[in-house]
Amino acid sequence: MNQRFDDDMERMLFTPEEIDHTVHRLAGEILTQYLDKPLTIISVLTGSLLFISDLIRLLPIRLHLDFIGTSSYGDNTTSSGTITITRQLRLGVKERHVLVVDDILDTGQTLSQVVDIVRALHPADVKTCVLLDKPSRRTVDIKPDFRGFAIPDLFVVGYGLDYAEQYRNLPYIAVLKESVYRS
Repeated sequence: MNQRFDDDMERMLFTPEEIDHTVHRLAGEILTQYLDKPLTIISVLTGSLLFISDLIRLLPIRLHLDFIGTSSYGDNTTSSGTITITRQLRLGVKERHVLVVDDILDTGQTLSQVVDIVRALHPADVKTCVLLDKPSRRTVDIKPDFRGFAIPDLFVVGYGLDYAEQYRNLPYIAVLKESVYRS
């Protein structure tokens, strides 16, 4: 039996149009910063997949793209606090400008660990870009260099963000009903 995702949502937080507008804004900010620099973008999988695909199509510059896989949530709505690297970087970043792109900055533990991994590879510099930022949940001192939306402490899904590997394919970002993840 196929259940409609819409029934699981408390409310829509960002429409596809709002997301598109914000991705365009971020692309403009990134272009201003990296127009004449050798850029490598590292996307944090899996949540950033839709975001990175839309973002890089708006960057008419030569760039390298790599992915790093991380896991900390499992089937929970909060991070376990333990970050597991599930996919290693494949491209070299030495003396390149690196932009780490993630879907959401929550506690900061994942993004901080990924930035540390990248810095150990001796890039020219490392900056970060996140679509969503939950500053109230931060346990690590990290702020994104490029930020799409600041959001309160809500559990959100859609546009790549998931709960138990579901809802990533929603074209919008919504607040998941508590009854869905508390059952």
